[in-house]
Amino acid sequence: MFLDKKRILINFIYLNEYEKHPDAKLNTSLLWEYDLTRFDYQQMRNIVVQRVVERGWPDDWYAILNLYGEDGVKNAIKEIPYFNDKDMNFVHVAFEIPLTEMKCYERKQSSQTHWES
Repeated sequence: MFLDKKRILINFIYLNEYEKHPDAKLNTSLLWEYDLTRFDYQQMRNIVVQRVVERGWPDDWYAILNLYGEDGVKNAIKEIPYFNDKDMNFVHVAFEIPLTEMKCYERKQSSQTHWES
């Protein structure tokens, strides 16, 4: 029940509203260490999506959804090798991506912690 309400809220805020914000711009401070005059947003899609998931505001979400589309963002999320638990579960719920399809989840499952060795 809680996850259904959360998914509906997230879908309303980001996935159903992004087309109403075609002029949304990505906050360039998310990519502070890159030279944005030569930055290839298509080639660096996973970096851009990861930064928005970790630190982005609604306008950043609208910008990447307009730039890459829902499928492009979902595919990037699946390929990103690391998210913290909170961000991983957020995108799992928001985009309805099974955890087992996410590279970051597979890496967490395969890594040993200090106490397990």
